Amino acid sequence: MHTVAIAAFQGQPVFEMAVGCEVFGIDRSAMGVPNYRLQVCAIDPPPVHTGGGFTIDTEYGLAHLRRADTIIVPGWKDFDRPVPDEFIAALRAAHRRGARLLSFCSGAFTLAASGLLDGRHAATHWLYTEEMRRRFPQVEWDASVLYVDDGSGIFTSAGTAAAIDLCLHLVRQDHGAHVANVVARRMVVPPHREGGQAQFVEAPLPIIASDDELSSTLEWALAHLDEELTIEDLARQANVSPRTFARRFKAVVGTTPLQWLLNQ
Repeated sequence: MHTVAIAAFQGQPVFEMAVGCEVFGIDRSAMGVPNYRLQVCAIDPPPVHTGGGFTIDTEYGLAHLRRADTIIVPGWKDFDRPVPDEFIAALRAAHRRGARLLSFCSGAFTLAASGLLDGRHAATHWLYTEEMRRRFPQVEWDASVLYVDDGSGIFTSAGTAAAIDLCLHLVRQDHGAHVANVVARRMVVPPHREGGQAQFVEAPLPIIASDDELSSTLEWALAHLDEELTIEDLARQANVSPRTFARRFKAVVGTTPLQWLLNQ
């Protein structure tokens, strides 16, 4: 089972931490959704005092990050407070072994302090963007996006509710669009938000390997992006009707054929 660890520290912002708990910590197996193993890991000695006025007492600590498949940093309260060396070392070690690293909102401060964002695109709350640029000029900060996924295994999101968008993006990567849609519906949120803060995704989502026919059709499309392709062209390559192709495409990829072509 995939283990998701949420780093908790003194002054922990509540909402961002709760997003990780909501998406990855609830048993939705009755709805056909695969479960994750969630661990809230205290970076500071517990009990951890949150920004909401209550405390968190957890059996998990910094050492448990060594076995996590995904590590979430849900905000960082005080930019003048240095990130503990032990936490930076744990983040770097996790990245080296292939774990996914996520930051929500101001949590990008910790990833930038670790050096893992150097030379990369990154998102944070628009309110903190200029401060981040001043402190970490080697990072390409983007204040116009909901989240950034550049294919490196490091993910950063903008403020507050954008954490939901990023978490659903990961569920979509792990289990496909259908499962992400089920989780979104259960949370009563949109499965994928469009708009002014369009997502920056440098690497397109992989096509489900089990759908070989669809995969070969999209490989063909990628080789013909200089042409004016239509859904009829794609359906012809897949040997199905345009209606069937559109339905299968949306179920597997999570967007429409036209939107996918525009993104490419």
